[in-house]
Amino acid sequence: MATLLKSLFLFSLLVIFASAQYPTLPGFDGEDTKDDGIDTVVNGIDAIINSGRAAANAIKLNPFFEEENPVDDATPVLPSDDGKKPDFKTNYLGDWKIDNPDAGVSSMQMQLLPNNKAIMYDNTNLGPSNIQLQPPGNCRPFPKKPNELDCWAHAVEYDIVTAQVRTLKLLTDSWCSSGGLMVDGSLLSSGGFDDGAKAVRLLSPCEDCDWKENPKGLVSERWYATQEKLEDGSFIVLGGRRGFSFEIVQNSLEFPKKQVELPFLQATTDPYENNLYPFTHLVPDGNVFILANNRSIILDPKSGKVIRELPVLPGGSRNYPSSGMSALLPLRIPVGKDRKHQVLEAEVLVCGGAKSEANEAAEKQGLFLPALQDCGRITVTDPNAEWEIEEMPSRRVMGDMLLLPTAQVIMLNGAENGVAGWNFADTPNLAPVIYNPKKNVGERFKTLKPSQIPRMYHSSSAVLPDGKVLVAGSNTNPRYNLTNLATYKTELRVEKFSPPYLDHHLDRHRPQIVEDTSDKQLGYGQQFKVEIQLEAARVKAPDLKVTMLAPPFTTHGYSQNQRLLVLEPISLVNGQLTMVAPPSGKVAPPGYYILYVVHRGVPSRGMWVQIQ
Repeated sequence: MATLLKSLFLFSLLVIFASAQYPTLPGFDGEDTKDDGIDTVVNGIDAIINSGRAAANAIKLNPFFEEENPVDDATPVLPSDDGKKPDFKTNYLGDWKIDNPDAGVSSMQMQLLPNNKAIMYDNTNLGPSNIQLQPPGNCRPFPKKPNELDCWAHAVEYDIVTAQVRTLKLLTDSWCSSGGLMVDGSLLSSGGFDDGAKAVRLLSPCEDCDWKENPKGLVSERWYATQEKLEDGSFIVLGGRRGFSFEIVQNSLEFPKKQVELPFLQATTDPYENNLYPFTHLVPDGNVFILANNRSIILDPKSGKVIRELPVLPGGSRNYPSSGMSALLPLRIPVGKDRKHQVLEAEVLVCGGAKSEANEAAEKQGLFLPALQDCGRITVTDPNAEWEIEEMPSRRVMGDMLLLPTAQVIMLNGAENGVAGWNFADTPNLAPVIYNPKKNVGERFKTLKPSQIPRMYHSSSAVLPDGKVLVAGSNTNPRYNLTNLATYKTELRVEKFSPPYLDHHLDRHRPQIVEDTSDKQLGYGQQFKVEIQLEAARVKAPDLKVTMLAPPFTTHGYSQNQRLLVLEPISLVNGQLTMVAPPSGKVAPPGYYILYVVHRGVPSRGMWVQIQ
């Protein structure tokens, strides 16, 4: 009782002091708003909580708490060295839910479009899927079999809100192809197998659109190649089986063809071609980083010249079929007058994969060697950079690495043993992990709630505007095998994973974007505004950040064209955030992004924006 009375007395003094200095409690702090007195109240309350949590709960001071999660409400909220408050805490490890029990097609490849439809597609040459093309009779001719028709769908448009599917008709074989979003939000797919090896395909984000294809759009066959968007919105398409070159693909079905030899790709191959789907990332100076097998270079895509080679990444092979994961870590864009001419620091993360001999062991001996457990991280804009090595919580091959709205990384799917290939892996890795790039080595990983569905060879995933992760696919069999006799049957179920930031205890801290009064068309280096609503009081501009996610094309453990930009607001007035857009296409290639407002680790639902 004495502790309770003391706490009440201290709290009363603090309220009287704050009321005398600053009589109002605004929902948002503008540039001219002062709330240091309120901060004093908050700090005083934190002190009371630390000395007597029971007393604080008894007098129900929740309206003045910075956190409401019952697990963490005793944690003091102190500013960091840069004056920013830390992220809200949660012990929530995420949750999995089946979104659709049968999408009809196993999603080898996935791309989210700006109309909130995910395109999921497979190959066309290995037999029926589980859904027929609609309307009935909308069949395609079998290549090289003029008297036969294929009436099965090998691609679907998946509505991420309703979970409904619409069948799409692929004409050329998209087996192990590449892709990315064009400037107008259409999907451009390149390469594949057989009649699709030189194909360029377009799919626009409209209600009844279907594939348009040019089977002879590329110079060379591109099977297991990579497609990365450049600063002008065109794509560099490089590599593939026996493809030791690159070419530039424009945002159309037909364009002037030009191919440039790249001996680096031939130098990094081996008997099992552990350099397919080379990891490629556009660097903020307009050059591209390329990692093939275990070696990496910086390439000037305009001249075709190798600017420099980086140190060898030790441990094993990282590309298909050893199938590690890679991402360009979030780019933080400073506020200042010299932003346009400032080259940002860029880091690349590479995790998992397999020993170079793992494919031979699986194919010839039926042995599934343990996957790699390490990660390499390197600052690719530093000519003297070295790889920083750290360990993941578990081994992973064929996993997906996605950038989250919070500027963290999630790794999911894959296996703990073996390599990519039909029945070449075992021991599914069911547990996602979060990687926080801002923490120190040894503190960056956190294991989350596991799924119950194996997602190994030919699985895919995508981050959605609501912050969930769409997960689909997995087929370790040469054809669709839906029987329980298969060790790992063809997976047609679609899941959604809710990461920790979707803990319902954090909802009062979650911003809401008012889209009708927010800018959706952005110009390079220009100011733009986003209006938000937020239940929590005493929010300042430094408590918020804006992130822009370029939705990737994901296949075979590699998310192509993935990019996340972090913008710091320059002001917050009456719920209206003002930011400066990225300075150029080198930093943010033109096209569509999902924009999120993040309040101390709690993201809003995203809004589609276009920059050009």
